[in-house]
Amino acid sequence: MPEAPKVLIVDDEERFRTILCKVLTAKGVDAQSVGSGREALEELARTPYDVVLLDVKMPEMNGIEALSELKKRHRSVEVIMLTGHASVDVAVEIMRLGGYEYLLKPCPVDDLMDKIESAWERKKSREERLRREEAKQEAEKP
Repeated sequence: MPEAPKVLIVDDEERFRTILCKVLTAKGVDAQSVGSGREALEELARTPYDVVLLDVKMPEMNGIEALSELKKRHRSVEVIMLTGHASVDVAVEIMRLGGYEYLLKPCPVDDLMDKIESAWERKKSREERLRREEAKQEAEKP
């Protein structure tokens, strides 16, 4: 079986995340979901993911706060932010904090799949580059 990206969906709307999880799984993505930023941080502490789909507007810890904390703890994960409300200020803040992409809900599934795939490829490329650099440094040691 070919390798698939491991994706965590974070959204306070249970129906949305359940449907999205089923759709992504049908497309060959290894998808799981949680209902809050705090749950996402707990899940990421237990299980590594390649890509996180993170809702901007959530109670308790909003998506921007969750993104900030997530990138501090798990720098290699790529984060795609989803929102129902477009805002230039929010988009700028997402990019500043290390978010990979900012998409409006509802987003066509094919567009979302393209973004997930490109985020996953970016993560794999970065990890491979780091492995090569570490191997080179190890080889240069006396």
